[in-house]
Amino acid sequence: MALGYDKWLFLMAFDHRASFEKGLFGATPPVSAKVRAGIIKAKEIIFEAHQLAIDEGAPRDLSGILVDEEFGTTVARRAKEASVPLAMPVERSGQDEFEFQYGAEFGEHIELFDPTFVKVLVRYNPDGNADSNNRQTERLALLSEWLRTRDHKFLFELLVPATTEQLDSFDGHQEDYDQHLRPKLVVEAIAALQAGGVNPDIWKIEGLDDPENCTRVVHQARADGRGGVVCIVLGRGADMAKVTRWIKTGAGVNGFSGFAVGRTLWHDALSDHLAGKSSELETTRTIASRYGTLIEVYEAGDAQ
Repeated sequence: MALGYDKWLFLMAFDHRASFEKGLFGATPPVSAKVRAGIIKAKEIIFEAHQLAIDEGAPRDLSGILVDEEFGTTVARRAKEASVPLAMPVERSGQDEFEFQYGAEFGEHIELFDPTFVKVLVRYNPDGNADSNNRQTERLALLSEWLRTRDHKFLFELLVPATTEQLDSFDGHQEDYDQHLRPKLVVEAIAALQAGGVNPDIWKIEGLDDPENCTRVVHQARADGRGGVVCIVLGRGADMAKVTRWIKTGAGVNGFSGFAVGRTLWHDALSDHLAGKSSELETTRTIASRYGTLIEVYEAGDAQ
């Protein structure tokens, strides 16, 4: 199977686990049966919003979902039945270092659902802890090879959190780090992971404000014969204005091919619903509208 992906991809992401447990329900694992049922229901509402967006014109073959097995099994199966592009994670949630959610049995869980994309979330700073980076690379290379030999597409969400020293160099200002140092580190991280045998089809990248930085990221993602590899923009839980800006920037760069956005779409809407401020239908419509808006933004700014 050729490395890369040749379509746009607009993912509604709700594979979060800790964000639902603690962020929405104020609970810590192991959660009660009541909280578990509430999280499952919340994810079903998000999926209904996704389906509503398709009914209202979102492109069916390009509009996918990213959902987990732990709370999203029913949604994942419904997505498969409806031929929705399906991405599912294999990492343990909320860890600083990548670990498989199901250990050595990760492959059995992938095959159980047969998703279109297998996703990992990885925190990797090339100037961070070398031992941790090496361990992560080794595990990720194992997964990369496993997926390649079984014709599964590999979706890699790369986060590059600042080290203490890096953030101190900007007097603790996260936005300055994001603008002036993180883009360079993203390129270095991709290069290091590639050198370690990690070969995603799609890199899911934190938003960048400068098209030139987007171009540099694509250049590295496609280095050494990886010409079909693409990048998509992630939302990082930012507000709609900031995510819209990132998506506009990415859409204007050849080699960027969509987005994967989660909390920006649904967190506030679900919080209001759980607080009794909005009905299920109103919540569904709000999430669908935000998703549709981002698709329209990307389509309007696409460079390809």
